[in-house]
Amino acid sequence: MLKGWHGWFGTFTGVAALTVAALPLAALTVWALARPRGRGTGATTAWAWRTSLAEVGMVYGTVPWVWMTLLPGSRAGAVPGRVSLVPLRDLLAILTDAPPLTATVQIVGNLLVFAALGFLAPLRFAALASVPRILALAAGCSVLVETAQYVLQLDRVSSVDDVLLNTAGAGLAALASRRWWRAAALASSARPQSAPVPGR
Repeated sequence: MLKGWHGWFGTFTGVAALTVAALPLAALTVWALARPRGRGTGATTAWAWRTSLAEVGMVYGTVPWVWMTLLPGSRAGAVPGRVSLVPLRDLLAILTDAPPLTATVQIVGNLLVFAALGFLAPLRFAALASVPRILALAAGCSVLVETAQYVLQLDRVSSVDDVLLNTAGAGLAALASRRWWRAAALASSARPQSAPVPGR
C-alpha cells in the first residue's frame, strides 16, 4: 500500500503506479494538441495526430524512467558520489553475480530509459532521423543523468555501462521506427505552411 508523498513519488512502485494513472491524461493531451493542429492550419489530420502522439509519447515514455534513475538510495547525502568508468565491468558483474531476474530487470530497464525518445524523436523531428544522431542525443542525455546522480549524491553509482545501455536502447528503438521515418518526413514537408502576413 502506497502511503504519503514518498510512497507515491519516492519509490519505484509509486512512480510506476503514477505512470499508469497518468495514461488517460497523456491521451487527453494528445487529443488537445492534435485538434487545433488539424483544424484551420492546413495540416492533415494524420500529420496532426502523428506529431502530437510523438511529442507526448517522448515525454510520457521517458520522464518516468529518468525519474526512477534519480530516486535516492538509503544513504543519499551521507556518502559521496561513486563513479565507474571501466566499460563493461559493471555489466559483466551484473551478469555473473546477480540473480537472473535481477540482472534482466536492470539491463532491460537501462535499455528502456531513452527508448521512447529514440523511437519517436525521428518521427517528430526530421533533423533527428538518423541513427548516429539519436545515439549522440541519447548518450548526451544519459551522461547528464549520470552526472546528476553523482552531483546530487543519490547513493547510486554513475556508470559508463549505464550510458552504453541507455544509448543502445535508444539506437535499437530508432531502428525499430526507421521504416516510418520517410513517411513522416514527407508528411511534414507536404504540410501546407501558414499564409504570409500582408506587408511582411
